[in-house]
Amino acid sequence: MKILSFGVPCYNSEAYMRKCIDSLLVGGEDVEIIIVDDGSRDGTAEIADAYAAEYPSIIKAVHQENGGHGEAVNTGLRNASGMYYKVVDSDDWLDAESLKKVIKTLKGFVENKKRVDLMICNYVYEHVEDGTSKVIRYTHVLPENKIFGWNKVGRFRVDQNLLMHTLIYRTKVLQECGLELPKHTFYVDNLFAYIPLPYVRSLYYMNVDLYRYYIGREDQSVNEQVMISRIDQQIRVNKLMFDAYSLPEDVYNKRLSRYMMSYLAMICLVTSCMLIISGTEENKEKRKELWTYFKEQDPKMYRRLRIGLRGIVSNPPGVISSSIFRKGYHLARKIYKFN
Repeated sequence: MKILSFGVPCYNSEAYMRKCIDSLLVGGEDVEIIIVDDGSRDGTAEIADAYAAEYPSIIKAVHQENGGHGEAVNTGLRNASGMYYKVVDSDDWLDAESLKKVIKTLKGFVENKKRVDLMICNYVYEHVEDGTSKVIRYTHVLPENKIFGWNKVGRFRVDQNLLMHTLIYRTKVLQECGLELPKHTFYVDNLFAYIPLPYVRSLYYMNVDLYRYYIGREDQSVNEQVMISRIDQQIRVNKLMFDAYSLPEDVYNKRLSRYMMSYLAMICLVTSCMLIISGTEENKEKRKELWTYFKEQDPKMYRRLRIGLRGIVSNPPGVISSSIFRKGYHLARKIYKFN
């Protein structure tokens, strides 16, 4: 049995996917690498097939019509046979020594029949434009090197949310929660990092810098102008997250509910900031519509969300100027270096 399945969504990835795949091959026969060619129009398919031919017991190449990042993640999960599942985007990579430690620990869980629903590791922002790195760790928030529940989780800083890069789910957790990411939609990694959490009962944190998150391409989904151009997709993800659970009623643990509300608030804040700093009347109306949707769908959740954000982005248009939002957003980006 494979210990860890990697889903690798690829779309026109020929320029960088080899670095990603080579970093995963460090896991040897304990891993399977599912390369999902999402209707690429360059040499991605050929590269995937070549790897699958060279490493037939480790690598699967799956080709599909273009369905977007979410559908590629879905396809990887459908084809996964490992005990655990992790998504690694084709322009990112994993640290070799950290991966060896992670696999050894996961094997220990299986051998000793210890149920761990979610392993969490650090990730590193690799900024290509200035050659700098920023490590996101969870020390002082999560217990290290022990199995724990949500009651042992502390308060996360604003830059410590559990993103897709940090997460290694037990495969059955993702199957049990019925995770199905929407097609042709960016920013679905937020759903991946949110929807399964109430199904997670046991966690484990390893303080290793595993995931290397590449930042700096102009066409990346987290580029500010790209985010604004895809704002309707962000709005869709916000609504799907909001509709998934009524917090705290639908979540069994208070600390987990608190974290999920905080994470949802952060995602809504980013979307609202993009709508505001774009400066268009159309996007002002979209922001108003988004918050009206929240209020109509679940008034209690809406009020809690507003309290969490101190009313910053749910005020009527014009209360806080777009220039102030723009300056605030750019200052936060400079401090936290998230895109």
